Amino acid sequence: MAAQVSGKPAESAREAVPVATVQTESARWSGDLVPTLVVVALLVLAIQVGSAFLPPYVMPQPLIILQATWEVLTADPIHIGITGLRLAAAVLFSMLVGVLLGIIMGVFPRLRPYLRSLVIIDTGIPALSWMLLAIFWFRDPEVRIFFILSVILIPFYALNVFDGIRALPREWVDMLESFRPRRWQVLRYLIAPHIVPYILTTTKAVIGYAIRMAIFAELVASAIGIGSRMSLAQSTFRIDKVLAWTLLLVILNLALQAAIASIDKALLKWRPEAAVR
Repeated sequence: MAAQVSGKPAESAREAVPVATVQTESARWSGDLVPTLVVVALLVLAIQVGSAFLPPYVMPQPLIILQATWEVLTADPIHIGITGLRLAAAVLFSMLVGVLLGIIMGVFPRLRPYLRSLVIIDTGIPALSWMLLAIFWFRDPEVRIFFILSVILIPFYALNVFDGIRALPREWVDMLESFRPRRWQVLRYLIAPHIVPYILTTTKAVIGYAIRMAIFAELVASAIGIGSRMSLAQSTFRIDKVLAWTLLLVILNLALQAAIASIDKALLKWRPEAAVR
């Protein structure tokens, strides 16, 4: 009797796990998609209502914005690709350098105060200052934009990775040190797996900010790219093209967020998710 009583709940629990997992995944997808569609519909409705009361050079109709978006996609695809390449190169470089700085700050106590002070000072310098300095220091527009994005994004990765290393449970460190590992083994088996969520979270948090900074940098320091095309549209009073470029940037941000979320799910599938009721 005891075996039957103890066995049935275990079997029922094992059978309930896949169902709960499927329900959680479907709820997550519906929870993300439905609110996004509702917000998009409300924004389109607001633009349509605004276009009825405002002149076309202030608020064009959604259909005109869609026509301008198609015009931008067919006439200026190279600018979209250039901005995407600039963004990808700067984010990847900032990730590598920032993670390296964060690991050094977390592993080498003697260097920690100096590097942390350098990173904190960097975060206190306005983005506009870096843009103006890049114009004075570098002649090549590509170097200017790469420099601007890098010095702005590196501190995010460095500080978050450093905080991730500080958040390591002391029990894990003591357990690994009992095997007398080498420093690279500590990095490989303890630190590297632990900071992966912090790197992904930082990327998800800064990708939208990086897009805005890239457009701003192109507006100031380059003649090609989405930022420069938005400046041209503004100077020719093409508000429909300004909104079309803005729409494309929103779509780009959503696509990048979805791609990062997929990478997050693939790399962290071993980690159970906690649901707060």
